[in-house]
Amino acid sequence: MKGPFSGILVVDLTRVLAGPYCALLLAELGARVIKVEPPVKGDDSRHYGPYLTAKSGAVKSGYFASVNRGKESIALDLKSDADRKVFEALLARADVLIENYRGGTMEKLGYGYDALKDRYPKLIYAAVSGFGHTGPYAKRPAYDMIAQAMGGVMSLTGHPGGEPTRVGTSTGDITAALFATIGVASALYDRQRSGRGQKVDVAMLDSQVAVLENAISRHVATGEIPGKLGSRHPSIAPFATFATGDGHIALAAGNDALFVKTAEVLGRAEWKDDPRFDTNLARVRHVDALTAEIEAVLKTRSSREWLDALQAAGIPSGPLNDVAQVMADPQVLARNMIVESLDPELGAVRMQGNPIKLSAHDDPKTRPAAPELDADRAAILRELGLA
Repeated sequence: MKGPFSGILVVDLTRVLAGPYCALLLAELGARVIKVEPPVKGDDSRHYGPYLTAKSGAVKSGYFASVNRGKESIALDLKSDADRKVFEALLARADVLIENYRGGTMEKLGYGYDALKDRYPKLIYAAVSGFGHTGPYAKRPAYDMIAQAMGGVMSLTGHPGGEPTRVGTSTGDITAALFATIGVASALYDRQRSGRGQKVDVAMLDSQVAVLENAISRHVATGEIPGKLGSRHPSIAPFATFATGDGHIALAAGNDALFVKTAEVLGRAEWKDDPRFDTNLARVRHVDALTAEIEAVLKTRSSREWLDALQAAGIPSGPLNDVAQVMADPQVLARNMIVESLDPELGAVRMQGNPIKLSAHDDPKTRPAAPELDADRAAILRELGLA
């Protein structure tokens, strides 16, 4: 694919999700990504479900395919002298190296940033790890759930009194990947001015702290420890999901004017003069009463009827879609957020698109497939003069 990073070579020494997702975004933006994997088994996620089965009987990981499409693959054992020679030849040409080992692992291999920065002065070294490369936890391992738990996100997720609940997607990995991508882009821009590369150090734990949003400010302002609120917003009301006659809808009246419109659509114009509801502060204080009043009205009609009325009035609202409904949503499809990866054995595999839309670059409806393990070895070795 062509994009703003066309001409940039990324060596992707990552596995599972956080690092591969960062490299995927760079590939989506035009970079050439060469994925370096351990021999025999490759990236751990090649062995994670769900699995896709080709007509030939070949079985492939849908998990791996969704975050490694459009990359090349070469298998290297970084403890082997011969393979280290290949890896170092790649580094000599690379603009970016991404790794997501725990702190200290690359140093043991002789490829930590301090060992590389003078040999490859223009290299951007991006490290995505559980806890970063400094601090008392630097050498601890982590997965997404550990980051969600330690970063406070799980303490805010779920319903009051409920069991600890992981967010339904891997926000620990994905937020780290997003911040790492921003870091790499920033370092590449900085290199244009300075002529030198640098290290980008992104931690999953840091990333979870960064997205705690107003939980930190609420704790600072009140001294209270924020907890679980279900779908409700802690500082705005009504701003939640509500039961209707046949399901639930999401409704977000983010200011007083929208609340007045909402009250009118629901046939309860008198709410705007009710001292419990006439300001946002009052509505938040009396949110249980407000929720009961709203649901008593919403339960008299279907979700579709209420959404039509609310949206006609310009009130932010929407259905609670499951994944199948998301993948069929006309807005999602119009934005090319479901694309097809063209696998030579599986055929067209539907997966998530790229949310970054750039006016100067195309956003094609198809993407190259994820590579087979070591599939590009011969071509890469020829290119490096090591065939």
